[in-house]
Amino acid sequence: MRIASRAGAAILGGYLLASASIVAPAALLPALRAEAVMTASLFSYAIYTGAALWAFAARTPGRAWLGLLAPTAVLLLAAGAGHWMQGRP
Repeated sequence: MRIASRAGAAILGGYLLASASIVAPAALLPALRAEAVMTASLFSYAIYTGAALWAFAARTPGRAWLGLLAPTAVLLLAAGAGHWMQGRP
C-alpha cells in the first residue's frame, strides 16, 4: 500500500504540481501570455521529474503527498492573486 500511495503521489501529485507551475507564471509574469506559458511548459517537464523523484525519496507517503500538494496550493494561490490584482477574467 505504501508503494501504491507513493506511485499515486508521483503520478497525480506530480501532474498537479507541473500544471500549477504552468498556470502561475502565466498569471504573474509581465510577458505575453503565450510566451509565459511556453516557457513555463518547458520547465514543467523538469518539475514533474523532480516531483516523481521526491515522491519516492520522502520518508513517508504522507510526507510525499504533503511535499507535492503544499507547493501546488501555493502556486495556485499566487496565480489566483495575480489574476485578481491584474483584473483579468
